[in-house]
Amino acid sequence: MKKALIASILAFGMTLSVQAADIVDTAVSAGSFKTLATALGAAGLVDTLKGKGPFTVFAPNDAAFAKIPKADLDALLKDKAKLTAVLTYHVVPGKVMAADVKAGKLKTVQGSDLTITTSNGVMVNNAKVIKTDIVADNGVIHVIDTVLMPK
Repeated sequence: MKKALIASILAFGMTLSVQAADIVDTAVSAGSFKTLATALGAAGLVDTLKGKGPFTVFAPNDAAFAKIPKADLDALLKDKAKLTAVLTYHVVPGKVMAADVKAGKLKTVQGSDLTITTSNGVMVNNAKVIKTDIVADNGVIHVIDTVLMPK
């Protein structure tokens, strides 16, 4: 009887295994990506970034979004097409860890290239990478200090 009870408890416990967090949940739990999370919701991209991936996200933190004048940010959040273009410009297909980053171009999900430079720290276009390799179960996040705008 005891063995059966222990086996049942162990079997039940195994069904409660914790799934690693996806990119969206990882960003939200970090606490410094509230504006990014709001923007992802407004653009309808939450499910995409919760998807299989893998994705590399150059994620602007709240301080990066604060550099955008409030009226401009509010207008961007209301323009779903433009917002989607801006947000997908921060996403690269595949999982690019900091150790794999080289100077050059990376094609974004939006379709344009990001320019990576490494001569004065790692820069993505005009944004400085301030934290690297925040691993999620469907990719990786690198924190940047500026919102990237596609041309």
